[in-house]
Amino acid sequence: MKSPNNIKSLYFIGAGGIGMSNLVRYFLSKGKKIGGYDRTESFLTKQLNEEGAEVHYEDNISLIPDYCKEKETTIVVYTPAVPSDHSELVWFRENGFEIMKRAQLLGEITKLNKGICVAGTHGKTTTSSMIAHLLKQSHVDCNAFLGGILKNYDSNLLLSDKSDLTVIEADEYDRSFHWLHPYMAVITSVAPDHLDIYGTEDAYRESFIHFTSLIQENGTLMMHQQVDIEPQLRNGVKLYRYSGGEHSPDFYAKNIRTGNGEILFDFVTPEEIVKDVNLGVPVRVNVENAVAAMAIAWLNGVTPGELREGMSSFHGAKRRFDFHLKSDKIVLIDDYAHHPEELEASIRSVKELYPERKLTTVFQPHLYSRTKDFYKEFAKALSLSDEVILIDIYPAREEPVPGVNSGMILELVTCEEKQLCSKNDLLDVMSKGKYELMLMVGAGDIELLVEPVKEVLLSQMI
Repeated sequence: MKSPNNIKSLYFIGAGGIGMSNLVRYFLSKGKKIGGYDRTESFLTKQLNEEGAEVHYEDNISLIPDYCKEKETTIVVYTPAVPSDHSELVWFRENGFEIMKRAQLLGEITKLNKGICVAGTHGKTTTSSMIAHLLKQSHVDCNAFLGGILKNYDSNLLLSDKSDLTVIEADEYDRSFHWLHPYMAVITSVAPDHLDIYGTEDAYRESFIHFTSLIQENGTLMMHQQVDIEPQLRNGVKLYRYSGGEHSPDFYAKNIRTGNGEILFDFVTPEEIVKDVNLGVPVRVNVENAVAAMAIAWLNGVTPGELREGMSSFHGAKRRFDFHLKSDKIVLIDDYAHHPEELEASIRSVKELYPERKLTTVFQPHLYSRTKDFYKEFAKALSLSDEVILIDIYPAREEPVPGVNSGMILELVTCEEKQLCSKNDLLDVMSKGKYELMLMVGAGDIELLVEPVKEVLLSQMI
């Protein structure tokens, strides 16, 4: 990589992605000139342009700013989702620019700081966000590159002028997290995913084992009690285990109490107990995320009082158990879950919060490959609901796969009230129903339907 002193500009292909946008913001804060492309305009790209970037939405070489056409002073960054024949990417390659994946650039940053890298099939966005907030509001402080917009800060980037701790969400897709150099690492889960990339479950698990080998000497690995891999650790790396219940030798939660819309628990460390921790986002699945986050914060010197205050003031990341309506008549929750284990945890958490209410789950599967690999598991998780509305698969980077559709899941869902629905017809279908508790879930563009759905539900309350 070029010396940072020689870099004057960066060009981001896929600038509006949640992981790319925090890098855009980071380098803007360093005074660099930023250009970029994304396929569609979004609220996030509008923010980036307002903050000083120049992002356009047409794959057109002539739209690349002139300052990004100087190869001696420019780095080009792209995401794995960008096709290899993207004309701007091809132009940069043919003209000898330094080109790197987003994860490579993050890896360079972790070489310069103490990286706290959170990996796992699910839970990594919430856990990394919790760690960042716990450190940020304490005397310790931190920087953070997050995979979600943290509500407390309305950003996915946190900066510090006094701390060299840098919290990073470590993405396993395309083995991106293998570019990182963690000082501390967290592994929340290794449930198989992204089999379109890895091919087999064993290969997926092996990638996490390799990730553990990247932790710096005398560093730390925090691993969920149920993660059953044998880590490959360098000299002096300390391994800790954690859990959301009383099943861990190192860090765990006990005396968990749920009621009146709150969840409280006692946080147990190897040396002390932090009593009466109140979850700011009170859903059961967040207990184990909180334990992992508090454990990392505690190891970095955050005090018990700061841990309590940090957890109670944590508002969560957008689209992670995001409450849009919360009344005696109707509750509407939006969640990003897109893996069967995440989906099951979401549904169980919602039902535990509201055991007397009928739960309607609206689910948009994400990726044809993931649906093909896990349609049985998705159906099993959805069957925990009282009613299921399945909408079409969100393809993201993929082309349709013949015979793979949402109907594969619906056929195996066991609850009596279930139906397929196109995205365009969802509001019409909902206008004819009655709802008490609704969970809208998926990693695609289902989030664009949340506000319209909210309006329908509000109209039914009148």
